[in-house]
Amino acid sequence: MAELDNDAYRRYLDGEESAFAELIAQFRAPITFFIRRYVRNPETAEDLAADVFMDLVVHPHRYRFDTSLKTYLLIVARSRALDYLRREKRHPILPLEDVDDMLAEDRSLEETVLLRDRSRMLHEAIAKLPKEQQIAVHLVYFEDRSYADTARIMKKSVKQVDNLLYRAKLTLKDIIGEGGAIG
Repeated sequence: MAELDNDAYRRYLDGEESAFAELIAQFRAPITFFIRRYVRNPETAEDLAADVFMDLVVHPHRYRFDTSLKTYLLIVARSRALDYLRREKRHPILPLEDVDDMLAEDRSLEETVLLRDRSRMLHEAIAKLPKEQQIAVHLVYFEDRSYADTARIMKKSVKQVDNLLYRAKLTLKDIIGEGGAIG
């Protein structure tokens, strides 16, 4: 069975689009079910499963045919589910009505404008950094990637990532000023 899966993926890589449809037909339900064990939400599980299959399309080089395709897909699915749970824990998704109520209760219009202005200033300051520093800042602070993951993604050592972030923080402090808090 594993060789059939690998064969279908090889055919897809060779340009046979229908082979990918075979993979989705075969693995969508088990992958979605597996993800649902983690996230406990059918819609979210469907979305994350779609991301898992998109990973095969966007990053075909990641699967090296050393395990069955199903095993690889389950590894990616677990990773996506855990990433989702980490993001959800830090930034739970609230119904829009609750967000509006919270904003009305907790912040005045002036505070809301100030927060948006600070966010805009920070993003403008980040855009002024060298490209590698921008990428490191984005991965660590906006994507919540570890230094090790960031190093792997950027093909650098952990120390190089640490140096990039250190220099980025110094530059951001100069651009924004000492009043701006940078992680």
